[in-house]
Amino acid sequence: MDYASRMAGAIVGCAALLSASGVYAQDWPQWRGPHRDAKVQGFKVPQTWPKELTQKWKVTVGTGDATPALVGDKLYVFSRQGSDEVLRCLDATTGKEAWQDKYPAPTVSGPASGHGGPRSSPAVADGKVVTLGVSGILSCYDAATGKKLWRKDEIQGYPRFYTSSSPIIVDGLCVAQLGGSSNGAIVAYDLATGNPKWKWTGDSPAYASPALMTADGTKLVVAETQGKIVALNAADGKEVWQAACNTKYNASSPIIEGQTLIYTSSDGAKDVKLEKEGGGFAAKQQWNNKENNVLYNTPVVKDGLIYGLSQTNQFFCIDAKTGKTLWTASAATAAAAAPPAGGAPGGQGARRGGRGGMGGGYGSIVDAGSVLLALTPSMQLIVFAPSDKEFKPLANYKVAATGTYAYPVVSGNRIWIKDQDSVTLWTVE
Repeated sequence: MDYASRMAGAIVGCAALLSASGVYAQDWPQWRGPHRDAKVQGFKVPQTWPKELTQKWKVTVGTGDATPALVGDKLYVFSRQGSDEVLRCLDATTGKEAWQDKYPAPTVSGPASGHGGPRSSPAVADGKVVTLGVSGILSCYDAATGKKLWRKDEIQGYPRFYTSSSPIIVDGLCVAQLGGSSNGAIVAYDLATGNPKWKWTGDSPAYASPALMTADGTKLVVAETQGKIVALNAADGKEVWQAACNTKYNASSPIIEGQTLIYTSSDGAKDVKLEKEGGGFAAKQQWNNKENNVLYNTPVVKDGLIYGLSQTNQFFCIDAKTGKTLWTASAATAAAAAPPAGGAPGGQGARRGGRGGMGGGYGSIVDAGSVLLALTPSMQLIVFAPSDKEFKPLANYKVAATGTYAYPVVSGNRIWIKDQDSVTLWTVE
């Protein structure tokens, strides 16, 4: 199957998933958006990028790196204040709080103590919101009222740097990676009742988030664990395929394009096609790019090109069909080259935080239609044009006062930014 056919299949599958869940194209209801692929529909790209973005509101919500979830006119923000983990529902237009719920959560200590708040993004579907706290507490709420429907914490433990995997909702099931090094599991709960439906215990969790794949008509949950990448039947949790997958932390999530799976391991990025074979699935490797190993971010695929940030802090572009590297650009050069905007010269944004302000391979890249948006930990939002020839910066905005590790949430002409203590709504006018 050629790349165009694979893409067509992916689009049909995503359309069906969105229709079934009641999610609309301009929502951002879960980790990496509606399709879990960091693609935005309907972003209004200006003919000329303004000198500054317009700040509409800013609300203090507490610490955390979890990306907010946007559904309709509601923004769900998961963070930590004091000794509690807090889920808030805000009016997306005004920032006014509609409801909140909180519960005591353990203090983050050790090497992860600089990021004490939740890292896992909320998932919203079927009128419910699911959160996963730093110690593995899984909670489900009524999205309209904030009423707690169920909570799970019977699987104790968490990875060395605490829970970072974001839950996924599939066909009425909430699937989450839980536990620590000695009792790791991928568990599915009935979204409506919290009743357990299936459990896989083949490895401990890492820091990546699971993705949904449909291969030869079978829905699969694809997840990276401490040392593996696995595909589980979404209906019953049975393992149908696995392979070794071992980077330093396994924090880059799987990328799904039709029946093609792209993931990173210690020997670079791999593209494999999953097909049914006997009672399970087999993977046919299509390419292996060893030049751009990714550690802390998940690349985005756009028009047959893969854009990402390597652990050596290089923006890169890879041909998704062949795996060939088409260009690279250092993060420092990229930030400095973008036309200054938002009251902060590109060079200043590049220097803040060191190594191009990207924190050594951290960053989020979003496909926003005719442009790509890269948010750096040093509060810089870099706009650049898709290209298979070179890095082409268009604008550079300072969008926060403290570090930004969550994805930008983009809809229409609006961009919500979660920093280390606040959420801010910016508009492109």
